[in-house]
Amino acid sequence: MAGVESLPSSRPAIEAVARHGYCHFAYRPESMHWFCKPSPMARTHHLHLVPFGSPLWAERLAFRDHLRTHPEVAREYERLKRELAERYRFEREAYTDAKEPFVARVVAVALGR
Repeated sequence: MAGVESLPSSRPAIEAVARHGYCHFAYRPESMHWFCKPSPMARTHHLHLVPFGSPLWAERLAFRDHLRTHPEVAREYERLKRELAERYRFEREAYTDAKEPFVARVVAVALGR
């Protein structure tokens, strides 16, 4: 994740990032510019351009910081990701969807919701 001033002002970055092999995809375009490489079907790298101070920015940093300060939660997340990666080996979206309840729970705790 990289912070940007705003989504409209960061639109020129789409072309710049593409020159480095990233594919732009209109996933959650209201909250980020989403990139992957080498292709949307075979992703080894992700890059999200997210406005500083946006709700998504705050949630992602809260999640990261909570994992850093709660090693037991980080280990639980690791176990979950390994289990889901095996279960959904060829279903990338199902893998992502299956992680969402865990991520939402940690974000809620981290933000005191």
